[in-house]
Amino acid sequence: MLDSVGVSEPRQEIMAEPIANSLPPLTLVLGGARSGKSRHAEGLIADWPGTRVYLATAEPGDAEMQERIRHHRLRRGEAWTTVEEPLELAAVLEREAHTDRAVLVDCLTLWLSNLLLAERDIEAEAAALIETLGGCAGPIVMVSNEVGQGIVPENALARRFRDEAGRLHQGIAAVADSVVFVTAGLVQVLK
Repeated sequence: MLDSVGVSEPRQEIMAEPIANSLPPLTLVLGGARSGKSRHAEGLIADWPGTRVYLATAEPGDAEMQERIRHHRLRRGEAWTTVEEPLELAAVLEREAHTDRAVLVDCLTLWLSNLLLAERDIEAEAAALIETLGGCAGPIVMVSNEVGQGIVPENALARRFRDEAGRLHQGIAAVADSVVFVTAGLVQVLK
């Protein structure tokens, strides 16, 4: 198409469905507490042209956690659809992951805590999640706390949690297209 001075204008195509904005099918964002990992993960999806789903695994068990959840919701704004699911992560991902949606899961370590407290079979739940991820349509960004870089915890439950988190991270990282580590708001690409 030529404009009024005879210069060719770029052709604009109308898309029937939103397309990925260079977001890989599966991204794992790791980092410590208050490292900026959630903000980074939200930023990865911020320009997604379709629906943005925030799959929250936290349970608002006390006033401090309620305030954290409120703060996260305010930061995200109303452009996100929030789905809260503390345990059935694989089933909700199957339901929510579509080609016109980007899903952010925040966070895997809270999900793992919920599973431990509910006395669920961690190995089976992790395997089901990883299997589900392989069949999901649309991009998924998963956030998790890296807890294995500190001292060995003094009690058996904390050691089990650390070990289960490490195994979960390894399993998801193996199938992820992109893995990043966030420290002090700075992103290091691992894969």
